[in-house]
Amino acid sequence: MTASSGSQTVGELGEFGLIALVNAGRTQSPGVLLGPGDDAAVVAAPEGRFVVTTDMLVQDRHFRLDWSSAQDIGRKAIAQNAADVVAMGAVPSAFVVGLGCPSDTPVEFVRALADGMWAEAGRAGASIAGGDMVRSPVLIVSVTAFGDPRRAPIRKSGARPGDVVAVAGRLGWSGAGLAVLAAGGDLEKFADIVATHRVPQPPYEAVLELPETVRVTALTDVSDGLLDDLGHIAESSGVAIDLDAAALHDPALEPVGAALGVSPLDWILAGGEDHAFAGTFSDSGDLPEGWVVIGRVHAGSGVTVDGSTRIGPRGWESFA
Repeated sequence: MTASSGSQTVGELGEFGLIALVNAGRTQSPGVLLGPGDDAAVVAAPEGRFVVTTDMLVQDRHFRLDWSSAQDIGRKAIAQNAADVVAMGAVPSAFVVGLGCPSDTPVEFVRALADGMWAEAGRAGASIAGGDMVRSPVLIVSVTAFGDPRRAPIRKSGARPGDVVAVAGRLGWSGAGLAVLAAGGDLEKFADIVATHRVPQPPYEAVLELPETVRVTALTDVSDGLLDDLGHIAESSGVAIDLDAAALHDPALEPVGAALGVSPLDWILAGGEDHAFAGTFSDSGDLPEGWVVIGRVHAGSGVTVDGSTRIGPRGWESFA
């Protein structure tokens, strides 16, 4: 990310010049009543409450500059926060962004980063209300997301024996894409899968457009890995979850697994960063298109696959 000859850096432009540049020409969503320019933003809370979450990406821990473009990083930063808001049953309304970067970072890199953020914020139906910029040794992106709870919060503690487990979105693609990049694999052959790692595509509408007749009892976005994230639901709800390996099979991952000598089921169960949505439902017959039943809830504890505890990787751990 070193500045090329003749390109302006953020150190040369300055903090307020950079803020003006990334905000120029932007249109705020209805949820933002007052955007950048004052000491703080004003975000609507039509229900008298709001959902809020925050997440951080650190260079070489959550992304690599030789693997992802500035736009990719920007979209990913927003997507993973928007997915958390939606997993609570809320509609994203605004994002606040903290950016740390070296002073020799090219201005064009930050512009592209902001473009990616705004693109994903728009896809989620929201906008960026403000934030902060500081100098730091590496690139750091911290996002706080706000959401409008149009329904009662969907918590992880509501699953009950007899519920079905279903998922909306792709599982294992991000982990497979990361494996291709790490192995120096055929990026052209597996372009779609690598692209999914670089820019997750949470199916926001799958949750936000659930009919009121569909009773979702617990919900999470798959960020740490399916086993770990469903494990949180099982623990919070005091139940056991058993997954059907056949229902999880994805033929699109088979060529990647064969090329790298990895079972695709490992990526599906423990890959993480898919930002699909996994939930428990009281009746599978009412599930709309886009949701696939992958298991059932039982009395007991823990998460099993075809009745057995799976040995091996289970998911992401920040301090591992």
